[in-house]
Amino acid sequence: MDEDKLRKLLLQIPKGKVCSYGELARALGKPKAARAVGMLLKRLAPEGLPCYRVIRADGTPGGYAFGKKLKIEKLKADGIEIKNGKVGKEFFYSFKSSNPGSSFLPRKAIRSSKR
Repeated sequence: MDEDKLRKLLLQIPKGKVCSYGELARALGKPKAARAVGMLLKRLAPEGLPCYRVIRADGTPGGYAFGKKLKIEKLKADGIEIKNGKVGKEFFYSFKSSNPGSSFLPRKAIRSSKR
């Protein structure tokens, strides 16, 4: 798995948004590698990357190298609401590309660039 690509993708997740492990795996061209993404994020967390913005697809926070409690605190500090233990779909960010391996743009950016 390409750590540099993963770092770049993490930095594209805006403050106030989250991304699922599976979405990151798809953006890396490895749609079945959600678990591997999680394991790699655990190693990258000490680098100061916003790994806490990556959560489970069902909206639950999932794990974090520095503990689930800190992950939830950081998400809330970013303005993300957690209700009944889950993040709402309105906070999810998605990467979109028709060419895997290219730089990924948010769907909104792709729509506006076609005008």
